[in-house]
Amino acid sequence: MKLKKRSLLTVLAVAQLAAAYPASADANTADKPQQSVTQEVYEQNAAATKAVTSGGTDAAQETTDTTETETEGSQEPNEAGTTEVPAEETGEVQDPATTTEEQGNQNNQQTVTGKELILFFNSTKMVQDGVTYNAPQPMQVKKGVSYVPIRALVDRVGFKVTYDKKTKETVITKGTNELRFKTDSSKYTVNGVTKEMKGTSYQTKSTFMVPLTAITQALDIQYKVDNVGKRVIMNLETKPVAKFTVGPKEIYAGQTTVTYTPQLENVQGEIIDERWEGKQDIFDAPGQYIVTYSVQDSTGAWSEPYSQTITVIQPNLPPVAMFETDKSEYKMGELITYTNQSTDDQDKPEDLTYKWENKQYAFFTPGVYTIKLTATDKKGLSSTYETTINVTNETLYQEEDFNMLFIPEGEKFTFLGNVTSRPKINYDFYDEPSTLIRSNSPETVNSEGIVYQETAVGDMRFMIHHVNNLNKNVKMYVIATNKNSTPVTLRQDYLGFAGPSPIATAAGKKSVLNYFQSMQDDSKRTSVTLAPGEQKLVMTELSDVRMKQGHVISLYSDMYSDLPIQFDVVMIDEKSDPLKVLSTLPILNRDGVHNRGTYPDSTRIIRYSELVGAESERLILGDNQDDPNLEGMDPMVGDITHNTGNFGVLYKITLDRVAPDTLISFNPRGGKYSGYAMVNGTIVPIYSLGQVAPGEQAVLYRTGDYEQKVEIMLTAAPGSNLPVNLLFTQMPEAIH
Repeated sequence: MKLKKRSLLTVLAVAQLAAAYPASADANTADKPQQSVTQEVYEQNAAATKAVTSGGTDAAQETTDTTETETEGSQEPNEAGTTEVPAEETGEVQDPATTTEEQGNQNNQQTVTGKELILFFNSTKMVQDGVTYNAPQPMQVKKGVSYVPIRALVDRVGFKVTYDKKTKETVITKGTNELRFKTDSSKYTVNGVTKEMKGTSYQTKSTFMVPLTAITQALDIQYKVDNVGKRVIMNLETKPVAKFTVGPKEIYAGQTTVTYTPQLENVQGEIIDERWEGKQDIFDAPGQYIVTYSVQDSTGAWSEPYSQTITVIQPNLPPVAMFETDKSEYKMGELITYTNQSTDDQDKPEDLTYKWENKQYAFFTPGVYTIKLTATDKKGLSSTYETTINVTNETLYQEEDFNMLFIPEGEKFTFLGNVTSRPKINYDFYDEPSTLIRSNSPETVNSEGIVYQETAVGDMRFMIHHVNNLNKNVKMYVIATNKNSTPVTLRQDYLGFAGPSPIATAAGKKSVLNYFQSMQDDSKRTSVTLAPGEQKLVMTELSDVRMKQGHVISLYSDMYSDLPIQFDVVMIDEKSDPLKVLSTLPILNRDGVHNRGTYPDSTRIIRYSELVGAESERLILGDNQDDPNLEGMDPMVGDITHNTGNFGVLYKITLDRVAPDTLISFNPRGGKYSGYAMVNGTIVPIYSLGQVAPGEQAVLYRTGDYEQKVEIMLTAAPGSNLPVNLLFTQMPEAIH
């Protein structure tokens, strides 16, 4: 056998098809026996004839330096300007020709199963399940690309084909997959995504022809090229896809019951069988386990096995609750020192939750007392330890003296005596410029809208405290708008945010704590520049978390701007875009109970240079007498308003001379109070485990053996009650 030119072959078997059956021939090329050429190619690269592709390579890709041999009966696309309408577009559907039984494969052909469709090159012949069909046009090879009549292929594969008159596209659908083709285009869309084809679709004799690989790639149809048999064998078997998820996230050996949730796709009919390997409901030992899952559908097809590696960890053990007292026997009124020695196998001691029973700093009646400690870890496991101590008949301190000397800062004790009979400290004050914007009415918000709107410049402080009563999830935002003709810089100095929380006092208390902490660590200092006309969200901690029905947020923030900025505080649906809906929102009315308003000069400076603490005294805040309420304006209605309780005012109190051995404590007078103060730079809770009642006092500070200066910073916690007293009491002499 002689050839004018022998091809340089690629490793892809599909390239051999182009050499054996090209779309057109060189006029000077002599006819050659096609079987001989194909056989020679097969012998040169036998391994390539077994190549299986997944739609990534054209079935008849042209190789370089291929000798073109004219193939009788090949079809050309229409010439430019003479486009015919394919059968799909005219509504004509060409049925396959009369079927005939296929007599079997030649000896040198690859075996074909019943779930395969065979296409023959440059032929209208198609074989499926032993039955021969004739397509309206043969499969054609043009420029190394194999084209198939789309209607005939879809009929055999069983997909749905329609024509979209509006877009002039032929549409193929399979399940949730959709392919769209246009005539004379090398692009097509798969599920809305445009992709490139190897060739250009065209029409010939009212038949729409598309590259075979465009369909096989998009629909994940496996196929293989049989050069010896001069055919493409498409695998039409659709395997189900089986996956599964595992829960819970953490699995403990011998403890956790594992749940397996199958996730199935491409299932034909029903699942008739399934296989699990390595599956266990409870794994007895820690380690890694491989679990494999596969299913069989009603067509008999099995999915590929799907595997997951499950990590089983050492079982969580309860913490070991343990504490000790400095001794086992005490006098009445003698300080008991407790040392918590609890441990846990996974959590740090400080991350455990502790519950004490009968823990007292001292006992004031004799007897045997049992003290218990329960330690609970993050997984909910707990243990309890208890011990007993003996209290003798001997007295060391009376209860009142003991409390003044030993109750720790941040803790409380019951007040003995009449606090209002104490003389008042008559102090002077002055206010520093800082515009307070207090957004607290309506406190309970019943509809979407603007709860506060104000324009401010210079130093300013925001106090925002609201409850969601919209019966849906909402978010709150602060929107800053620059209405100037020049850029404006907005600086955030300090910020304390808390919530959302179902408990108003808890949110208010935590917001003050975070506010003071930002003063200490400078962690909230930021700045933003707004261009003329620009709007931006500021204090974005406010909107980081959605508010559920009945939940409360509370925020303090100190800001500064060099030019006036309009601020809008809004509550809207959690899914709404605040910048888009702002112009449509109404300004909400006050609730008639709580306060809102803009108040100038909201930092109150109190400095007292006389000696305090040598005798029992009190300093009153928030009473509107010694400490007058700020007067301001509700800018949304234009009314004068008074800041009852002076919420949002930052008090900076300097006591130049505090007597030695003075107890400074906090006593609410208007109702229960829960918050924080900063004393000489240290943040002190009021009180650590909850609220202080008017009959109680929370310890803030004790002076030592010498007179000293004390600085107290305080702001009223939202949700608490005013007025309040700062009490100064001489402590009894300690017994050594």
